[in-house]
Amino acid sequence: MFIFQWLNDEVLKMNWLSNLIEKLVTGVFGLDIHSRLGGSVHFYLYDVIKIFILLSVLIFAISYIQSFFPPERTREILGRFNGITANILGALLGTVTPFCSCSSIPLFIGFTSAGLPIGVTFSFLISSPLVDLASVLLLASIFNWRIALAYVVVGLVLAVIGGTIISKAKLEKYVEPFVFSNKLVDLPEESLTTADRLAFAKQQVLDIIKKVWLYILIGVGIGAAIHNWIPASVISAVLGQDKWYSVPLATIVGVPMYADIFGTLPIAEALVLKGVGIGTALAFMMAVTALSLPSMILLKNVVKTKLLVIFAGIVTVGILIIGFTFNAFGYLLIT
Repeated sequence: MFIFQWLNDEVLKMNWLSNLIEKLVTGVFGLDIHSRLGGSVHFYLYDVIKIFILLSVLIFAISYIQSFFPPERTREILGRFNGITANILGALLGTVTPFCSCSSIPLFIGFTSAGLPIGVTFSFLISSPLVDLASVLLLASIFNWRIALAYVVVGLVLAVIGGTIISKAKLEKYVEPFVFSNKLVDLPEESLTTADRLAFAKQQVLDIIKKVWLYILIGVGIGAAIHNWIPASVISAVLGQDKWYSVPLATIVGVPMYADIFGTLPIAEALVLKGVGIGTALAFMMAVTALSLPSMILLKNVVKTKLLVIFAGIVTVGILIIGFTFNAFGYLLIT
């Protein structure tokens, strides 16, 4: 138990880094970390460095594992299953693909064109930006393991239910015809050496960091401002846990934004520290990652309006239910 606690505090939460940044802020910058400016600088530097370290390590490890499962093999494995089992596997596959919703859509096209049921591909499309392994560990580093694991469970349940509903509704006719006609040619799987896999993992880290670095900097900046400059009374008056409309409002606010979950985590952290319900913060995160306008615009190019509306409706209802549930019972997860 002691070893697990030490790993959680020093490796995941990086308390050593927080102490190091505190010495930097006070000793070099001459700022009091309990002041607004000093607290903001400490929050910003600590969160930015911690997120980039964790993200780089986790994406490298996940990508190395992914190198053993190219798209051809993944399609072959998923094609062996049907029904809810296939939806569950599609959702689980999404957890090991560290992509934003826009990056997931090309894979969605590939899976659909390969003949996989659209319900399975939609389960993948929901879970991929929402519940990847890197975000789970970052959630644990910011909140705790109970919240992180509960988030994984509800995210996967939402992905499986959403994909199952779409599958049962027989909505294939609302997918654009070119998706089905764009058959991919299966090529023999290339034998990769360990050096090849390490190079692939390194490149994935660089590619993903290039995509998300700006969102992380902006997200942490917003989080630092919320944490140190906006009074708790103001935030509570708008998004307080006692406000029934806080979850729908957070969901609506999240939709026009486009950011990776790594950029929204610091904002959620600051909101919770200001007294906002954990369900409201999670609803905001999920709306940003799963319902962002850019991803909806891209998805509109491959599905017709009716399917897009059904998809968005299912995810929105799911997010609202999750938000209200976490607000009602989240206290059980917070130590």
